[in-house]
Amino acid sequence: MDLTSYASWAVRLADDPAPPPDLARLREELAAVFDAAGDDRRVVELLNALLVRYPVRPQLSDHDGGPWHLHLADDYAACAVMGLAAVVAELGVDRLGRCLDPRCGKAFLDTSSNRSRRYCSARCASRANVAAFRARRRTAS
Repeated sequence: MDLTSYASWAVRLADDPAPPPDLARLREELAAVFDAAGDDRRVVELLNALLVRYPVRPQLSDHDGGPWHLHLADDYAACAVMGLAAVVAELGVDRLGRCLDPRCGKAFLDTSSNRSRRYCSARCASRANVAAFRARRRTAS
């Protein structure tokens, strides 16, 4: 079972400036996990607390006439937390990050093969590269 898609829910919720009222608390809790990126122990401590608060209740399902498969839970919060915890367990705490563009700061999961992601999107990376290029040109002239 690939839990990265569930972890993507956690990223989207952490970046949502106006989450649904029933997910507002979880949004703040997930944002705190991404804010702690770089402090492995703190990230794990926060995720463990979230796993207790939002327990996963897996169930087998055959909806849509498909074969039996596992659903983590009907609870969006539990799925998001479990997915994020699974990514940390499988890929490492260093896969969580915040965009380095000072105008952005969105959360992201680094799923690159060489653990090199520093920006939430190609747009932010491009904007930072253009700004750095222009700054070098100014100092060179």
